[in-house]
Amino acid sequence: MATDPSKYKFNHSMIRIKDPARSVKFYEFLGMKLIQKFEQPEAKFDLYFMAYDSPKATSAGNHVTDREGIIEMTHNYGTENDDNYKVTNGNTEPYKGFGHTCVSVDNIQAACQRIEDAGYEFQKKLTDGRMRSIAFVLDPDNYWVEVIARNPVDKTEGVKETDLSTYRMNHTMIRVKDPEKSIEFYRDVLGMQLKRTSENKDAGFTLYFLGYGPPASSSSPNGVNPTADREGLLELTWNYGTEKDESFKYHNGNDQPQGFGHVAITVDDLEAACSRFESLNVNWKKRLTDGRMKHVAFILDPDNYWVEVLQNEKIKPRWNM
Repeated sequence: MATDPSKYKFNHSMIRIKDPARSVKFYEFLGMKLIQKFEQPEAKFDLYFMAYDSPKATSAGNHVTDREGIIEMTHNYGTENDDNYKVTNGNTEPYKGFGHTCVSVDNIQAACQRIEDAGYEFQKKLTDGRMRSIAFVLDPDNYWVEVIARNPVDKTEGVKETDLSTYRMNHTMIRVKDPEKSIEFYRDVLGMQLKRTSENKDAGFTLYFLGYGPPASSSSPNGVNPTADREGLLELTWNYGTEKDESFKYHNGNDQPQGFGHVAITVDDLEAACSRFESLNVNWKKRLTDGRMKHVAFILDPDNYWVEVLQNEKIKPRWNM
């Protein structure tokens, strides 16, 4: 069997959570829906899959493995009753690595006011700092959720309403040590395309946005960001100079203390895709043949972040009836 990387999808990003009731409520408030719950009582954990599911959402109604822009929340039983349990959000030293997930909205001022009125805390409000077109809200575990505008900010000033059915789970951000190595991995191994580059030379960092599907539009709906209306993007953040420091490394979220778990792609043919990865000499965390779970593999990117590989069951059902 052959595999076609152009058919791959950036399916989900996984984060560990303390209290599923609080987390589900928060992401539902942002307009997401619980599209699947996977219970594993024998292993003492549950998985919650949150995504935008309105008719306006990019992949609404598709099989869960045929979608992009999903947040998978992993709850290990008992953490909600443990006063000492907390995750690392990836933004504090010395455990920086994962940065945030990001939601794009129609009217950013109204969206942020709605969030503030509900009592949720912000890492950065729209009015903080020089960047008045983005905000960061904190979820119940202190993970950062970026909020970006899909419409021109100057034209949504004073607008009081926001339509949750138009929201998108736009991207997931991770920090990378060497952008050349990371882009090569996500482009040449996983088949993503570089959609957009944002240089911030004065601040000493560059952002790279990768994903599947068509190229980014040549026009920008909000005057700044031509990918704001997309779902399923991966943002790589490169802070200048890290690639020259041999001892430098980011925290992958799976070493202690834990928080972020992995990003996940779905593929057209799981066995063929893993054979292709093997031929490309990837570093494996788990091959298909390892352990009891024969339907999932994990490979490691250049910064040791985990990438889960799953079968897109719309293309090829895992179980033949």
